[in-house]
Amino acid sequence: MTTTPVLQVGPDDRPAHRDPNVLRWLGAYAASMAADGVYYIALSWAAVQAGSPAQAGVVMSVSALPRAVLMLGGGVIADRFGPRRVVIGSDAVRCAAVLAVAALLFLTGLGLWPLAALALVFGTVDAVFVPAVGALPARITGKAQLARVQGMRGLAYRCNVIIGAPAGGLAVAFGGAATAFGVAGLLIAVSVPLLISLRVRELPPADAAADTTTTAWRDLVAGLHYIRRHDVLAPLMLAITLGDLGFAGPLNVGLTLLADERGWGASGMGWVLAGFGVGAGSASMTLAVRGRLPRGGWIAGWSIIAGSIAIAALAYVPSVLAAVGVALLIGLLAGLSGALCGALLQTHSDPAYLGRVTAVSSLAGLGLAPLTMPLSAAAIGAWGTGPVFVVSAVVCGLGGVIALSVRDLRRAELPG
Repeated sequence: MTTTPVLQVGPDDRPAHRDPNVLRWLGAYAASMAADGVYYIALSWAAVQAGSPAQAGVVMSVSALPRAVLMLGGGVIADRFGPRRVVIGSDAVRCAAVLAVAALLFLTGLGLWPLAALALVFGTVDAVFVPAVGALPARITGKAQLARVQGMRGLAYRCNVIIGAPAGGLAVAFGGAATAFGVAGLLIAVSVPLLISLRVRELPPADAAADTTTTAWRDLVAGLHYIRRHDVLAPLMLAITLGDLGFAGPLNVGLTLLADERGWGASGMGWVLAGFGVGAGSASMTLAVRGRLPRGGWIAGWSIIAGSIAIAALAYVPSVLAAVGVALLIGLLAGLSGALCGALLQTHSDPAYLGRVTAVSSLAGLGLAPLTMPLSAAAIGAWGTGPVFVVSAVVCGLGGVIALSVRDLRRAELPG
């Protein structure tokens, strides 16, 4: 971790899906995401077994506050010390914490305080892990491959959503929460040597924007000014934020309440979520295979608008089968717009600022968007699913309107 292997070969020389360096990063990312799926199942199960439903809810939400509060600072850390070192350190801390709690549960049994402490550690570490993960691709490959890497990352995430939760459930079923935590820790441990073996590109001295001789606060302010003055990133951040705020409520708590209202049951809701996952995975696969799409900003804007219309329509479909079809369309459009926005963010940002840029874009989805869930639930209780889905769709669609109305973002292209 103290010596960073430098990428000597020109990063644009080979496609990302044939680059061992990128594949090592992808393997580490996939192992870490699978571990997250197992971890959340283990944490929720252990918390329910150790306390009341209300106490379990508190434990599950403990990680949200430090993640939201510290995320911007995590971006500064990623840019100051290099994303590779930060990701390795973050995964090492997460691995040690999970395995320690697994051992504690084996020896002493269930308890709420160790679980709450683990959730707090995870939330704190996530605040630096997420920005570093976003900044790392630009240091292991060239700009021409970043769109393909974004598609590969999205595909790995979707696959691990499908694999991680069932794996966690099986681990809990066969060995209890302690075994599931142990499995999560081992999966994180798999990622660490892969990350250590990564070769990264060093930044030119003139581009080392997060200089350790300055204060962290000045680095943060410099990053925010960089985003605000950027012709593409500034409107793109606003479009991403509105999309996340409009998307989170309906597709999380709103879908559960809609399934209950229509009598679809848990199985029906599962099929709807599966349709969404297939659509989103297909969008990621498209970008991973093609490498880029022409007129990226224009396609992203129209995809956001079309996806918001589909979100509003979901509240009015008459059957589970129709809901699955609409959810597949939402997943395809949201996955496409999300992948394109992520690729545009990667390719139009100076690598020296990518940690802070990723922190700002992630703050909306991980910090602000979850706050809309209880508001959406309360609003649905007062006015029903239809009006709330429509209002959320309008908020989401405004992101697409911004993407299409700002010329520099509308005309933004992906390199290739």
